[in-house]
Amino acid sequence: MGEYISGYVDGEGCFSVSFSRRSKMLVGWETKPSFSISQNQDRAEVLYLIKKRFDCGFIRRDFSDKTLKYEVRSLVDLINKVNPHFEKFPLLSSKQNDFLKFRKICLLMKKETHKQADGLKAIMKIAFTMNPGGKRKYTQLNILKSLDEDIVSATRNSGRNMKFRRARIV
Repeated sequence: MGEYISGYVDGEGCFSVSFSRRSKMLVGWETKPSFSISQNQDRAEVLYLIKKRFDCGFIRRDFSDKTLKYEVRSLVDLINKVNPHFEKFPLLSSKQNDFLKFRKICLLMKKETHKQADGLKAIMKIAFTMNPGGKRKYTQLNILKSLDEDIVSATRNSGRNMKFRRARIV
């Protein structure tokens, strides 16, 4: 079954890391790793089998392409359940490179590297080399610019009761 899942993921799966603006986060950005598999609804039984095998994640409708999607977003589940599977049963396509980068990002996040500007920048450098054909809401330049603006703003305010203001990107 392990080889079957890896083969299926080679064709229909995705390892991705997205970034969302979150003013409550220390660096102003949330880092979100995700493993997903898309499938037409008439073949949904495979998604349910994989979900059962990994014992984590959820299945939802993806209205953008009218498919069902099995997705795992929990960092703990990614590190303890999903990633070990692909270490044991490697992918055979170039998607293996995305997995290796994804695994590295998950391990950096486990160390909470993403909660510091330099760590987030390092994670972004890796993440933006994954899934080159994918769509992103923010460019790497947008995120880097906002991080630099936040650092400048924090430095200016460092003598005034240590309040940090977030710069908004429009």
